[in-house]
Amino acid sequence: MEHKLLTVLMSVVMIGAATVGAEYVRPKPRKALHFPWSRKPSSEPQQVHISLAGDQHMRVTWISNDKSSPSMVEYGTSTGKYTSIAQGESSSYSYLFYKSGKIHHTVIGPLEHGTVYFYRCGGQGPEFQLKTPPSQFPVTFAVAGDLGQTGWTKSTLDHIDLCEYDVHLLPGDLSYADYMQSQWDTFGELVQPLASAKPWMVTEGNHEKENILMLEDEFVAYNARWKMPFEESGSSSNLYYSFEVAGVHLIMLGSYTDYDEYSDQYSWLKADLLKVDRKRTPWLLVLFHAPWYNSNKAHQGEGDSMMAAMEPLLYAAGVDIALAGHVHAYERSKRVYSGRSDPCGAVHITVGDGGNREGLATKYIIPQPEWSVYREASFGHGELRIVNATHAFWSWHRNDDDEPVRSDQIWITSLVSSGCVADKRSHDSHLRKMLLSP
Repeated sequence: MEHKLLTVLMSVVMIGAATVGAEYVRPKPRKALHFPWSRKPSSEPQQVHISLAGDQHMRVTWISNDKSSPSMVEYGTSTGKYTSIAQGESSSYSYLFYKSGKIHHTVIGPLEHGTVYFYRCGGQGPEFQLKTPPSQFPVTFAVAGDLGQTGWTKSTLDHIDLCEYDVHLLPGDLSYADYMQSQWDTFGELVQPLASAKPWMVTEGNHEKENILMLEDEFVAYNARWKMPFEESGSSSNLYYSFEVAGVHLIMLGSYTDYDEYSDQYSWLKADLLKVDRKRTPWLLVLFHAPWYNSNKAHQGEGDSMMAAMEPLLYAAGVDIALAGHVHAYERSKRVYSGRSDPCGAVHITVGDGGNREGLATKYIIPQPEWSVYREASFGHGELRIVNATHAFWSWHRNDDDEPVRSDQIWITSLVSSGCVADKRSHDSHLRKMLLSP
């Protein structure tokens, strides 16, 4: 009975996805947000956000203007009653004439799964609360890349806030500060209401590079402000790492650091894939910034070299879904590999439509490639609900109607359950042959 009901739901979803949005009229662009200056106590925590930091641990990050403020987090399961204290680390950075505040990173835990915690940063200031992800299915991810700081960004964040999700995934291009370091501060304040309550897991985009020849290195602000669990996953760089949530293994790759077969990232990826246990984490997801499958005229071919180097590894490992940003529009593919449909390939989804100031990429290649299922140049966000070891529900919500409209949706069956990686011994043999080859 349950199987029949699931089949009916999938049929309805597929029909809905194919017919929606034919007469949609897109609103005009919105301007950048204005952030009025407000004086705060120098020790008050600002730009608070959290991220996963290994099994049952969370990293709390914030900035204070008081250089003597401690990197301390008090936390507990009852408001105002902090039964645990954690000490962390702090740093700061200079960029041309800009000097950052004191940036704190403190790991708390071990924490119980699916539990609300109340916490305070630096021994004073407001109380925040977070909820840890569940230990098992179902688990829901909100997905939005290329956010920026415009009216559309605010709309995206408002709609994500209505979603009952566990973790936010951001495949690159966060603040669009573009060398103006104070814009990192305003972005931190903008996302704090959401990012302080649910973990934000991010990877870098081209707008995070901010390098100036002979003057400033790449990713200075990004690495200082948005520390991810790279060390916990055996990576040597904050630009690529992996983590696990419930029964999902997620790999965050760097489109703007070396990725060829001789690179550290390539070697790390091979080692990480070999550690994946599909019995424990039947779902395998990958995020990176520049999409590999893109039928929009914007950024054509920019992911090709990374795809040539790494797609065979991901295919051998049986990656289920690949999420990307960069192109300011939405697109979803069939399961695809080596440029054509393949039932054992990954579903590629581009969600670089969070609300950036550069606007939408409205021109597509005609005719639509065979592997491309749905594409639309609108702002929005995605929601991926992993229901169980075999089925996940993906939906994309166009939000520039000023209300969340579900424009595309589909049930996705895991490769573990489809037969592509069902023979574990054969799969391991094929994977190890590829991953262990020099």
